[in-house]
This record gives sequence, structure tokens and C-alpha cells, in this order.
Amino acid sequence: MEGFSIQIPYLLVLLFALATSASVQGQGTRVGFYSASCPRAEFIVRSTLQSHFRSNPSVAPGLLRMHFHDCFVQGCDASILINGPSTEKTALPNSLLRGYEVIDDAKTKLETECPGVVSCADILALAARDSVVLSNGRSWSVPTGRKDGRISLASDTSNLPGFRDSVEVQKQKFSDLGLNTQDLVTLVGGHTIGTSACQLFRYRLNNFTTTGNGADPTINPAFLSQLQTLCPPNGDGSRRVGLDTGSPNRFDASFFTNLKNGRGILESDQKLWTDASTRTFVQRFSGPVRNLPGLRFDEEFGRSMVKMSNIGVKTGTQGEIRRVCSAIN
Repeated sequence: MEGFSIQIPYLLVLLFALATSASVQGQGTRVGFYSASCPRAEFIVRSTLQSHFRSNPSVAPGLLRMHFHDCFVQGCDASILINGPSTEKTALPNSLLRGYEVIDDAKTKLETECPGVVSCADILALAARDSVVLSNGRSWSVPTGRKDGRISLASDTSNLPGFRDSVEVQKQKFSDLGLNTQDLVTLVGGHTIGTSACQLFRYRLNNFTTTGNGADPTINPAFLSQLQTLCPPNGDGSRRVGLDTGSPNRFDASFFTNLKNGRGILESDQKLWTDASTRTFVQRFSGPVRNLPGLRFDEEFGRSMVKMSNIGVKTGTQGEIRRVCSAIN
């Protein structure tokens, strides 16, 4: 009986530990999910991206945007990658995304190394982080363990923040997914790398108002003339202009300084400075504000990305591990 009384508590502790472990893994993602099942998974994604980045640096901001657009529709489940009529990929807000070939390449290599193990959703989350690092940004630990979704509808992309959205609309779209106002400003700060097509902001440059020169009055006058030269009314609407004037290829906080100086390219970006509820966060990324401490953009971006990357995560039977990222099994 003495030996039995010792074993019962031990057995209960063991069963509790196993149950707790199972529940934690079942709830979603964790750092190092593939450490045993595919130890080189993160290395393969990183090295594949590096190879593509060397010949085409634009894949870095492209993949960062792609992860963002994926998570805002059906959750972070790689639904953005599925080919077919009326899928998310075909929707207007996603028409200019780039970097699909990087995900496909990484998936092919991972299927050779660890068949049926690494999800396309995790590849995209890892590639977004590595894109920031390749752009001289700071790394962060990416939780993995997502399954890939089986639904992709262009009609669902109305959830995506738009370049003409007011701050109130932006805040509501982020709040609906559990992201607060600081997350909004921080994640929009991802525009510190990459470009925009003239067609997405040219309307701000000439016929925006009915008074004065007709341009958006929040644009710095000196900057306005530069943009008008780059994007004339009848010019090439597909011409690309850096979203972060001065350092469009470097992941830094200068994007927020540009907003303060009236040099935001997209209307929705510039509104983060003109709206009082978001202006404080823009200021804090440049230093202390009144009694509030400054914010480190590189640190806060990693935190908000982890938070965003856990939106609508599918685990267990909720999803699948796609053999090919562009098609449901």
C-alpha cells in the first residue's frame, strides 16, 4: 500500500502534464513546432528567400504584404495562395501582390525534405519575418503549427484595410480581429519597405479638393510637386513609388517621420498623423511624447506581427497540410 500511495500522485501528475501539453499544442501555434518533425524547416525558408531576394529585392515587401492580406481574410491559413476563379488571389486588393514564386519554391524544397509536414501558412509567416530581416529589420521568434485552409473567396477581401479608409474604419477592421490601435499604427509601419503604384494615390495630387491647387492639403507642398512629376495625371498608373521616401528598401522608423512631415504616399497612411487617436503612436515611434515613453518600432513590430499571425489559426482537423500551396489537396 505504501508503494501504491506514492505511485498514484505521480500518475496523476503525469496524466495532468500530458493533458496540459496536448491542450496547449491544440490551442494553436508555438515556437519550434517543427524542431523534431522538420528541423531544417526555418533554414530552408530563409535560404530560399535569400536566393530570390538577391535577384529581386521587391519580394521582401511583397511577402510581408501577402502575409498581412492572408491573415485578414479567413485567418492566417494561406488561403491567399490558392489559384482558381474568384479566389482571394483574384480580388482587386490582391492584384499587385508579389512573391508567390518564393513560397512555391520553399514548399517544393520542404516537401522533398519533410513530405506533408510544413504548412504553406507557416512558410508564409516565416517568409514575412525573414523579409523584414533581409531589409535590415530586427528578427523575432515566429510561432508555427498552423494548418492550411480550404476556403478562398474573393468576396471575403472586403475585410482588408483600404488605401482610402478613414482611421475609424481602419481601427474597426483591426479591432474585429483582436488588434488594437497601437497594433494598427505599428503594422501599417510595414510600409517602411516597398512601393505603391501611382494609380493608388494619384487622385490625391490634382483633383482631391475644389479649392486651391486641388491636391490633398495634408501633402507637404514641396513633396507634392515631386509626386506630381513622378505621377502625372495621364502618366503610367503602374509606375512604382517608394512608400517610405528616402529609405524604401530599409526597414526603419523613418516612415513615421515622413508622416509627420506630410510625406505619406497613401491617404490611409497619412491619416494616421492627422487623426488624434493614432497621432500619439506615430509620435512615440520617433521619441517620448509628453509623459509617455517612446516606442521601439523594431521591437513593437515583432510583437504585433506575432499577434496578427495568430488570427484565425487552424489546427487539427480544421485544416490540412497542402502538398502544393496553390491548390487544396
